[in-house]
Amino acid sequence: MAERFDRIWHNARLATMRDDLPDLGEIAHGLVAARDGRIVFAGARSDFRADADAAEWIDCAGRWITPGLVDCHTHLVYGGNRAHEFELRLRGASYEEIARAGGGIVSTVAATRAAGEAELVASALPRLDALIGEGVTTLEIKSGYGLDTDTELRQLRAARALARVRPVAIRTSFLGAHALPVEAGGDKDRYIDLVCREMLPAVAAAGLADAVDAFMEGIAFSAEQTTRVFAAARALGLPVKLHADQLSNLGGAALAAKFSALSADHLEHTDEVGASAMAQAGTVAVLLPGAFYFIRETQKPPVELFRKHGVRIALATDCNPGSSPLTSLLLTMNMGATLFRMTVVECLAGVTREGGRALGMLSEVGTLEAGKWCDLAIWDVERPAELVYRIGFNPLHRRIWRGQ
Repeated sequence: MAERFDRIWHNARLATMRDDLPDLGEIAHGLVAARDGRIVFAGARSDFRADADAAEWIDCAGRWITPGLVDCHTHLVYGGNRAHEFELRLRGASYEEIARAGGGIVSTVAATRAAGEAELVASALPRLDALIGEGVTTLEIKSGYGLDTDTELRQLRAARALARVRPVAIRTSFLGAHALPVEAGGDKDRYIDLVCREMLPAVAAAGLADAVDAFMEGIAFSAEQTTRVFAAARALGLPVKLHADQLSNLGGAALAAKFSALSADHLEHTDEVGASAMAQAGTVAVLLPGAFYFIRETQKPPVELFRKHGVRIALATDCNPGSSPLTSLLLTMNMGATLFRMTVVECLAGVTREGGRALGMLSEVGTLEAGKWCDLAIWDVERPAELVYRIGFNPLHRRIWRGQ
């Protein structure tokens, strides 16, 4: 009896991004078959059953199919924006002057606290739609602009709500240890007590976070304070990730590895000890060239060290109002190549397979393999390198999410 599928995409070239195949895992005369939202077959047409049938056959006319893109680090949900501060900086105002005038993260926290859940969803939708329009099918969204229990919960609820109004998979991360709120009066330890004893248990009880994040930096929280947050997360059964080594080397990458973090992100100042520890722990390096570009950093992440030690590398937009107001994963890939000298294979793997790995979702997304969700991006390009090479150009032909 002929096997029947819901849909078959044929006459396609596949960039499967499979780990067991070289480079992009290319298949020249490829086909993808799906049933119940899952990939059942992704491979060469010659290896597919000749008697198979489907409710719908889609002729891809030789186009390339990649896995749906994964943006594994965003702060997509927040109130207000910081365009006025950007304008002030261009006129010569310093970050300190802007902060003293009530700007910086304080202004985003105030706007986010003042916004209801529906307002947060509505303001995030255009940013989400920009990502979806470029083939993104899975993304992560962090909290961290509430810095009090009620607003952190509201941010996470808004992030989850986005997945109910758009065809996209969303993972949420609780980032209560992002910055110090004004009402803490400069007492970081007391605030971390609040994060660990009140915020985290409330988030876990509500089932609103898939992971716990923190910002370990001189302007944020120390290694000891971060350790307390991670220990509390571990006690609640939540995996961790870390904003690490962005502005200085405080050993964030090594600390993340100690807790078997899903990822350590930014990493401009990571040293060989940190890179080696990440490799041994399987912690993914998430590079964020949008922030590097926007705040005009000069210290690049040590890509050669990551290659040397076999650290997996992902790329993400870091979409946020203060340091990376970026909503293009295609541009992110070009930045990764141009600014960090990443290869085409590294860039494409970074927004598919390794992005999925950084979210703990590699068993579900990130490659074209049987059993995974049928999340596809179909491209009008002659070769996949065009997705990294072009600037400000979107060659997406069609986006498929869960087989539709």
